[in-house]
Amino acid sequence: MDTKAVIGLIPVLIKASAYIFIILLGYMLKRKGFVAPYDYKLISKIVLNVTLPAAVVTSFAAHEMQASLLFIVLLGFGCNVLLLLLGYWASRKEDNGTRAFYMLNWPGYSIGSFTMPYVQSFLGPSGIVVTSLFDAGNAVMCTSGSYVVTSNVLNAGERSRVWGMIRKLFSSVPFVTYMLMLVFAMLHVGMPTGVIAVSSTIGAANGFLSMLMIGMMFDIKFERKYVKQVVTTLSVRFLGASVFAAVFYFLTPFSEEIRQALVLVSFSPISNLSPVFTEKCKGDPALSSLTGSLSILVSIVVMTFLLMLMQQV
Repeated sequence: MDTKAVIGLIPVLIKASAYIFIILLGYMLKRKGFVAPYDYKLISKIVLNVTLPAAVVTSFAAHEMQASLLFIVLLGFGCNVLLLLLGYWASRKEDNGTRAFYMLNWPGYSIGSFTMPYVQSFLGPSGIVVTSLFDAGNAVMCTSGSYVVTSNVLNAGERSRVWGMIRKLFSSVPFVTYMLMLVFAMLHVGMPTGVIAVSSTIGAANGFLSMLMIGMMFDIKFERKYVKQVVTTLSVRFLGASVFAAVFYFLTPFSEEIRQALVLVSFSPISNLSPVFTEKCKGDPALSSLTGSLSILVSIVVMTFLLMLMQQV
């Protein structure tokens, strides 16, 4: 690698290091008692209901929408369905607790609170639009779809119905924001300058608050009995992500920037809703939380490496 290429990687490393530092800061603030263990819930509400929607509004306003990009919503939904079916098949001879864990932790991506800040920083407005579209499809499954299927297959937890899933989906502020901005973009309805001025200012805080929240949520309590399921789940997740990323990058007809965003989103960590739904289906929420935390570490390393690699393409 020549000197010019090495110099070109420095901005990526600096930005990635800044995000890692913020995660560590959130973790240390919790460990030192500066914040309470559950204070992350307040920041989570601010991120999901304020800063993330603001970042999405700003990015959609700066990007000219193409009808072909609607296909990305189906990609987000399809990746979840494939992983859910794989978890169902792989756990067919296991007990219900294991089945619940696989079916609820193999699918589901933490995009709004983790991947979006990465894309926001490195790929700009078009990257956020692509990530938002993928997350719209992802949200159908990770906010309740996977839980509805799993609880009915295992006869565990609440007997959820499709209407309940739809109601929960449209009570999600990020999802509603995705849908509204998508409609506005397709109808070529522009946002007033004043709205963009406010949303861009608020949205700029999304990266910092998201990473601080992740650090405050971060918790690894390892038990030897978890090794097999953790290793299996992370292996499936990231091998699957590699396959999805290769398909998205080499086989889709989109521009380079859009394909790069799809590659990054493929390696998003496990949804932070998975432990909640795992517990509802009589699974082990501690195992789910541990796996999710470890998936964040892997995602940080892989996504940073991919960003450095794509800078050279």
